[in-house]
Amino acid sequence: MTTSNASEGQKVTHRRYVPYSHAHYAGNLVDGAYSLAAFGDVATEMCIVTDGDEGLFASYSDVQFLAPVRAGDCIEIEATLVRVGTRSREMDFVVRVVTRGTPERGESAAEVLDPPIVATTARGVVVVPPR
Repeated sequence: MTTSNASEGQKVTHRRYVPYSHAHYAGNLVDGAYSLAAFGDVATEMCIVTDGDEGLFASYSDVQFLAPVRAGDCIEIEATLVRVGTRSREMDFVVRVVTRGTPERGESAAEVLDPPIVATTARGVVVVPPR
């Protein structure tokens, strides 16, 4: 059995490039499920770090799609642990667009966004096995 190292305020951050093969809509937009899948990835790492287990997602609440995510973006996905239960781990999630293509400047031109664009937020609960 593993003991939990979970403490409120812990963060896990991933960054990834959004490939054009994931574009789903006109304007090279990706669907909202792309952000939710990314939240699942950071939640999995959080559970591994805190509990030595991948955990299982139980629920999402308050999902907000605030700005588009497009193919060619680089996004940052962050999970923050906000509540630690006996087996549950509640987290706040955010997707930020940190770079975006600028095709009007050239085929492969892109820029760093300062500040990044907050694209998606959510709260979620995962569960881990009993210790």
